[in-house]
Parts: sequence; C-alpha cells; structure tokens
Amino acid sequence: MSHTLGIRQAQKQKTRQAFLDAALALLEEQSLSSLGLREVTRAVGVAPTAFYRHFRSTADLGVALVDEALGSLHPMVRTTVSTAGDSEERITRAIELIAHHVDSHPAHVRFIARERHGGVQPVREAIQSQLARFAEEVKAELAKDPQAEGWSDDDLLMLAHLYVDQMLITASLFLETLEGSEDERERVAQIATRQMRLISIGRRHWLD
Repeated sequence: MSHTLGIRQAQKQKTRQAFLDAALALLEEQSLSSLGLREVTRAVGVAPTAFYRHFRSTADLGVALVDEALGSLHPMVRTTVSTAGDSEERITRAIELIAHHVDSHPAHVRFIARERHGGVQPVREAIQSQLARFAEEVKAELAKDPQAEGWSDDDLLMLAHLYVDQMLITASLFLETLEGSEDERERVAQIATRQMRLISIGRRHWLD
C-alpha cells in the first residue's frame, strides 16, 4: 500500500513540476497576469480540471514559481557578501556568481524581473518577502565584518537592501546580454563592478 502511495505521490509531484515548467516557458513572452489557465494545461497535455489538484489559481502557480526561482538562492546571496577576501575579491566573486546564475537560469531571472512590479499582487508580495529574507541574511553576513563595528541595525539593513537591489540590477543587465557578444558581457561586468565599488566606498565612510 505504501509503495502505491509513493508512486502516486511521485506522479503528483511530476505533474506539478510539469505545470511549473510549462508556465515558465510560456512566461518567456508574456506576463503572468495575461497567462491563461487553459494555455498551461494545454502545454502540459491535461484537462483544465487537473490544474486545481495542484494550484488554486494562476496566482498560486506564480507564487510557486517565485519559491522555485528564489528559494534556492539564499546560500548564493550570502556568499556574494561573505567577509572572505578583500573588497575587490568580494566584488569579483559576487559578479561571477550572478553571471553564472543568469546563464544557468535565464527564464527564472526574467520571470522575477518582470513580475517584481507586475500586476499579480500575491506574486509581488511573494517576491518582496523573499527579497526581505535575502536582506536579513545579507545583514547577518555584513555584521560579521569588522567594518560593521558601530553600525546600527537599521543602517546595516539599509546597506543589505542596497546590495540585494544591486544584485537584481546586475542580473537584469546580464540577462540582456545572453544573446550578445563577450564585449557586451564584459561591459556589464565593468559597470556592475563600478557600482559595487561605489557602495563599498560609501560603506567605509558611512560613520565618518
């Protein structure tokens, strides 16, 4: 009996993932607010009623996509601001990690960039919630740095949000160069490096 239940559960998870994959592919060319349930079920090859065994609505599907796109990134985000290495090494490491993630998961990056300010409120809120978690985790990493001595919690959190926002900006810029030349990618890396340096300079002199 337990074996049968295990097979059913695995099949259910497989179908659920098929919905997520199909939606992500469809969202390459449109926003979530314009995505139709029947479009998704047609792409998966199931009846529309099957959708409701996994999601309450397309908004619910969108929230699941947010979890898939951002939920696994917390270790990477913490690594980008790790106290290991000097300032230049940290900046280089951060930009390389972001570029690699964009190369590996362009559809997820595009989805987050589009829906962060999109028309589906539960999805916007889910993205903001994940970004707030990122900021808290970045703040915890920044607090380990000797440079953080004397900083208030509010100021550390403000700095953490600056880093998180900069990561998103950099990811969006790299996304635009996926079909471009190496020169374009290098130009994005240079811009991102200068922007991160500016934040670092401000950070060093904040308490002056």
